[in-house]
Amino acid sequence: MALFGKNKKQDAPAREKAPAAKAPAAKAVKTPAAKAAQVSSGSLSSNLGSILRNPRITEKATTVQGMGVYTFDVATNATKREIIAAVRSLYRVTPRKVAVVPVPKKMRRNARTGKLGASAAGRKAYVYLKAGETITIS
Repeated sequence: MALFGKNKKQDAPAREKAPAAKAPAAKAVKTPAAKAAQVSSGSLSSNLGSILRNPRITEKATTVQGMGVYTFDVATNATKREIIAAVRSLYRVTPRKVAVVPVPKKMRRNARTGKLGASAAGRKAYVYLKAGETITIS
């Protein structure tokens, strides 16, 4: 509809008609078992690369690797179930436990300009494997 168009009279009847009220659609309620089945059914196959960003290779991470604990940087919105599904499909091992820890941002000063900057914040996941299972991280 144009404000200054020639067809003002033709548009007027169309505006007078009120749209019919629609009844709200019933929402599908998913049980926790249904959500777990959806996660394990492979609905995340396209997202797996974005859930586990990269293995976290630090001094602490390499010391706990001997005990069967592997550390990964994960997406900020990833859940424990999504992390478990990603580890299962990428490394073919079943985690015993997953602990997710926030990584706070740190303020850093630029030595040349003196300006403050911040390192990125994020999340890391400690993936505990069953005894005897290992992951090859390159």
